[in-house]
Amino acid sequence: MWPHKPISFVQLPEDEGGLHFGAFLDQELVSVVSLFIQGDQAQFRKFATLQQYQGQGIGRQLLGHVLSYASSQNLSRVWCHARSSACSFYQKMGMEAEGEPFIKNGLEYVRMVKSL
Repeated sequence: MWPHKPISFVQLPEDEGGLHFGAFLDQELVSVVSLFIQGDQAQFRKFATLQQYQGQGIGRQLLGHVLSYASSQNLSRVWCHARSSACSFYQKMGMEAEGEPFIKNGLEYVRMVKSL
């Protein structure tokens, strides 16, 4: 997701309390996402797929698994801050934009939500 930044750039104090999911191909971790549950909602963050594996449906399958997991936990909704350039991907996953776009680390984002 941030290949030119050190790992500390994406580490968060709340990482220990999150659920971390990964997709592997031939024992290589190729896609990751972290889920943070608060009450009856969850935010997923740090969703990334190695560039050479993008466009193959791996991230879609991984996110589908996370959304199914969230539903099985009786959560009411899941949300994320998505790069604006990826909104169509999230819309295909049943998510909708909510609120106005905003800038973070020089990139435009929008909040995407999915009711479960």
